[in-house]
This record gives sequence, structure tokens and C-alpha cells, in this order.
Amino acid sequence: MLRKIKFFWQNDSGAVTVDWVVLTAAVVGLAMAAWASAYDASVTGVAGSTGDAVNAFSSTVFPD
Repeated sequence: MLRKIKFFWQNDSGAVTVDWVVLTAAVVGLAMAAWASAYDASVTGVAGSTGDAVNAFSSTVFPD
């Protein structure tokens, strides 16, 4: 049993795979964060511009 544990401890053939999984997860996480911040800013800008246009149109068509 001790020999199997020692072999398992010294065997590092899967270590590269673990490194690639961690690096890939980090890249995907950063890409998602960048996309979310850009998406949020663009949606807020479009919504604000649309609201301004609707208000300007309604004030000219339906004056108080």
C-alpha cells in the first residue's frame, strides 16, 4: 500500500492537464467579465438614448 501511495505521489503526468484547465478557466472567466461589462454599458447607453428620443418625440407630438 505504501508503494502505491509513493508511486501516486511521484507520478506527475496529469499535472500539465491541470495547469491547462486552470489557465483555460481563467481566460474564459476574464472574457466573460469583459463581455458583461461591455454589454451592460452598451445596453444602458441604448436605453438612455431611446428614452431621450421618445421623450423628445412625445413632447413635440403631444405638447402639454
